[in-house]
Amino acid sequence: MHYIDLSIFVLYMLAMLGVGFYFLRKNQGAEDYYVGGRSMSSGHIGLSVVATDVGGGFSIGLGGLGFAMGLSGSWMLFTGLLGAWLAAVFLIPKVKNNPAFSRFLTFPQIFGYYFSPRVALLAGIISAIGYTGFTSSQILAGAKLASGTFINLDLNTALLIMGIIAVVYTVMGGLKAVIYTDTIQWAILMGGLIFIGIPTSFLAVGGGLESLGFSQLTDLNFLAEQSSRSMTVIQKTLPPEFLSLTNITWQQVVNWGITIIPIWFVGMTLYQRIYACRDEKTARRAWYIAGFFEWPVMAFMGVCLGILARVAAEQGMFEALGAGTVVDPETGLPMLLRTVLPVGLMGLMLSAYFSAILSTADSCLMASSGNIVTDVISHFRKIDPDAPSTLRLSQIITLLVGAFALWLATMMTNVLDLMLYSYAFMVSGLFIPVLGALFWKRKSSVAAFWAMLMGGVVTVLLQVNQVASPLPQEDITLLAHTLHPYFPAEFNTIWMSLNQFELRELINQTLSANSIVHMPWLNLTFRLPFNLDPNLFGLAASLVIYVSLTFLYPNKQKGKKWQKTKMSATASIHQKTTVD
Repeated sequence: MHYIDLSIFVLYMLAMLGVGFYFLRKNQGAEDYYVGGRSMSSGHIGLSVVATDVGGGFSIGLGGLGFAMGLSGSWMLFTGLLGAWLAAVFLIPKVKNNPAFSRFLTFPQIFGYYFSPRVALLAGIISAIGYTGFTSSQILAGAKLASGTFINLDLNTALLIMGIIAVVYTVMGGLKAVIYTDTIQWAILMGGLIFIGIPTSFLAVGGGLESLGFSQLTDLNFLAEQSSRSMTVIQKTLPPEFLSLTNITWQQVVNWGITIIPIWFVGMTLYQRIYACRDEKTARRAWYIAGFFEWPVMAFMGVCLGILARVAAEQGMFEALGAGTVVDPETGLPMLLRTVLPVGLMGLMLSAYFSAILSTADSCLMASSGNIVTDVISHFRKIDPDAPSTLRLSQIITLLVGAFALWLATMMTNVLDLMLYSYAFMVSGLFIPVLGALFWKRKSSVAAFWAMLMGGVVTVLLQVNQVASPLPQEDITLLAHTLHPYFPAEFNTIWMSLNQFELRELINQTLSANSIVHMPWLNLTFRLPFNLDPNLFGLAASLVIYVSLTFLYPNKQKGKKWQKTKMSATASIHQKTTVD
């Protein structure tokens, strides 16, 4: 990387850290740190929501989807639009119009209000675990971007650098810092994609150029001729389905929908922003803004860059970087930017992507530490949310969670998988109980507790034991013996005669067509119906348990304060439950 680009990048990161430090000095307590004084505008909140939800992880992940499947990958964020607008219509009025929530800092406190401290504790643990995983995915996204951009920078070193920057920034800043920097960062990311990333990448894949210069980018004749060449190259290089919105199965749409839509009802970062809005109208407008920016705006920008990276890889543009046509889909985008952007623009584009990653990482770290302090630690000891000691405790917990998230990132290799696993764990455990709490008059603390626990357990068991495609160096013979009952009929009798390459192709084809779970400790192998995501079955288990136990063990004590023998950060809110 040229020293000019590196200087721009370093100065930009220092500026963002400076903003965080500025607001750190203004934070007076947990009210400022976690919910921004409850006085934020819809514009700042809306852009902060989309920056946090899409951010760098989905930016890299969307590029990977565009690289792998084309324009149809954009449907993933269409589920984000649906989730945002459904939450604006149904969830926000319930939250903003209940006076009992006017001093809440976290999402699990709602469970404490409607159910019991034990239920709130479990919800806090589930949310903290989920957001720790999500934080790891953002650190991994930044590391992939850095290792794909900086020459001679390996992934582990990039993970360490990204992790330290993200954790330090988060420990310093509160929600106001996050929201204001998110607004700036999102504007820069959008500008970078619209005016730098997409146009220069599109022109470069047309070929015939050693590099792009500023003089060429302002020459209208050159732009017209090169654009025509680029369109021809794209159409010749890619299969037709890559430029179609129908290159997708209904199972993929359902799997994305059941994982992403419910997160808008259980996401801790989203409840923090609902609490931070001035009123219901402000919050709903913010959610409409966020949904629009998710789809179609960011969705198509992300997959288009992934498509251009695929064309570049097929054209051999990455050979100078030591890569051929076989490229990790999620590293294709940073390799493309590194290849085509001129000096100066590369630094700006890289800064925009890193800032998007940080804007999500800091929000998720704050969410996880907020859950631990407000919902877990305060369950066992009294905590004053307005005390300076609580702010210091939050910063210490944030540092510890960040260190753990960095270690977790080293255990994973796929950004999108880690994000969806984290989402799925929270959704399967929390979605059904929160719907029951807000929209069903019957209440049962027993039902909420066991629905959370078993929904999450079912999803985790299925995901952990789901058979994945074998690694290149993995011995596939044993795996073939496990999977052979699910091979296509024509291979049932001949699969043992195949060579290693043919057998590996057969296994990958089988796993692509089936969601197969193998539990060796139970000597059990089975196929999930219709190739659907494990999260659906966790949600189904949670629903059955919640409804059944609500009728069997309803809450019988009306008007009882949800605080029992344990104090919490909301102990000063003497609200009674609304159990019927």
